[in-house]
Amino acid sequence: MKIAVIGAGAMGSIYGGHLSLQNEVWLVDTNQETVEHIQKNGLILQEEGQDITYHPSAVTSSEGLPPMDLVILFVKALYSRSALSANRELIGPDTFLMTLQNGSGHEDILSEFVPADHIIIGTTEDNGAVLAPGYVRRGGTGKTNIGMPAGDPSGFLPKVKETLDACGFQGQIHSNIQQLIWDKLFTNVSLSALTGVLQVPMGFIASNEYAWSIAERLIQEAAAVARGLGLQADEKAIAEKVRLTSLNSPDGITSICADLKAGRKTEVNTISGSVVRASQKCGVPAPTHQLIVELIHAIEDRNKKTEIVQPCEADRKIHR
Repeated sequence: MKIAVIGAGAMGSIYGGHLSLQNEVWLVDTNQETVEHIQKNGLILQEEGQDITYHPSAVTSSEGLPPMDLVILFVKALYSRSALSANRELIGPDTFLMTLQNGSGHEDILSEFVPADHIIIGTTEDNGAVLAPGYVRRGGTGKTNIGMPAGDPSGFLPKVKETLDACGFQGQIHSNIQQLIWDKLFTNVSLSALTGVLQVPMGFIASNEYAWSIAERLIQEAAAVARGLGLQADEKAIAEKVRLTSLNSPDGITSICADLKAGRKTEVNTISGSVVRASQKCGVPAPTHQLIVELIHAIEDRNKKTEIVQPCEADRKIHR
């Protein structure tokens, strides 16, 4: 199978490396240093304490490459549209696009490039971390859950599962992949978004009555929206799962919290923002999620400012 993996970060490298064992794989990334390292030395994955070298092709541009059988998107979600636009050469009439990115609603962007029945969405239980350019530690492993929201009339999903299984992954096909994605989303839209706004570790949410009250409201709204989409959502069970996740990871830092602290743009539009878009589709209100999205975007804009604003004289008089 001809496969292109767009994004040579931790997850893109893990999938690109392993898939290259049995397929023609191109890793596409704009980071020149990473690409040159892979071209010269191969892609090194640290797995179970050992360094293993893989040899996918690596390029900074897809110009001149043929259309792929499968394109896997592993960039941050806010760059999905621009990454696909820059690599249209990879997408032919028979190309399938697959995303295992965090959050929900990615199919809306993918549908701008391929028909709905050529879109594969899912989740991965694998995880990893970039140690250096072209050098990635593979942490935990697990299932790669995949499904097609518009169905699979061409029977392509079993081929993807077979390819994943042959390359060291645990592929699992789901007839209702949206349910699985939302089950994961519930935690992100409560813990991740809220820790970002408050700039606190995960454990703070369940241990603080005010923070937990907001988290419960976010869970209730997300569960109502999910049911509006025809999905199952038991908000009491979800709340208990989120509470235990918070308590069991007291010092954990979510991606949104880390991005905001570092002054980076976040993936809030495909996390909390996906709940807002879904609420608009099914007519179930989600005002707290809308507020969270606006707060996070306001913080992102604030982070662009380098000048510290001093209190005005009127404020000083008020507080004297």
